[in-house]
Amino acid sequence: MTTKCGFIALIGAPNAGKSTLLNRLTGAKLSIVTPKAQTTRARVLGILVRNEAQMLFVDTPGIFSPKRRLDRAMVAAAWDGAAEADYVLLLVDAKAGLTDAVREIVTKAAASGRKMALVLNKIDLIDRQKLLPLTQDLAALAEFEQIFMISANTGDGINVLLDFCTAKLPEGPFLYPEDEMTDLPDRLLAAEIVREQIFLQTRDEVPYGTTVETESFKEQKNGIRIDAVIYVSRPGHKAILIGSGGSRIREIGARARAELTRLFETKVDLFLRVAERAGWDEEAARIRATGLTDPKI
Repeated sequence: MTTKCGFIALIGAPNAGKSTLLNRLTGAKLSIVTPKAQTTRARVLGILVRNEAQMLFVDTPGIFSPKRRLDRAMVAAAWDGAAEADYVLLLVDAKAGLTDAVREIVTKAAASGRKMALVLNKIDLIDRQKLLPLTQDLAALAEFEQIFMISANTGDGINVLLDFCTAKLPEGPFLYPEDEMTDLPDRLLAAEIVREQIFLQTRDEVPYGTTVETESFKEQKNGIRIDAVIYVSRPGHKAILIGSGGSRIREIGARARAELTRLFETKVDLFLRVAERAGWDEEAARIRATGLTDPKI
């Protein structure tokens, strides 16, 4: 039996729906998803076995104009993910359309010479008559092998996209065991689930000024104990995260615990603490802890 295996990178602007698509393609929650842009910080691998093919989807951070050392590491991770993949799917939010940021991303991706397909996402949120002119404008910027119109949220168009991805994979042995769904370490997954709740339960700049690190991940007789620290860059952010009488941090912990219990399929004891650490987003150690490679600039 001839098998196929390869890496397929998902790239695009923040909030294009890459993480939602990864979760839809693999049928599992591997990337955290929130309505806010720039939620994904590091590359996340999603593994899908379909017939004789093992598809290794790489969810990358949204590409934007970086300001902080952390931002530069995120954008570098996205372009590195595209460069190292066997194929590239460039996602565009159909509702947002051809913004200046999207134009810049498409132009740079085209200049790389990589073979890629265009994926117009969120078609359930747009008048279908607007799709053709948007497609024409994007096709004028780059040579796409194929153009797909999907909704990662509803699943519309996903099977056609998977058929195409399967056809694009090179022949070769599976690189991961068939029962694996990601290479994300449990410690990092736990930290990401906590960070997702911070995005969902706080506003403005608070989620972006926050990072989460798992200090301890221990398997116990009756489940798992996880101790995590939430680093914030400002005293005001710490007060918001803790909340009146500790109400906010308890709610973050409760919802994250419920999600982790579902993911790990066992009882989870989650203990959170909040620590102020000004400039954490410029620290090499904090950047590496998120799963990113420090850009050293």
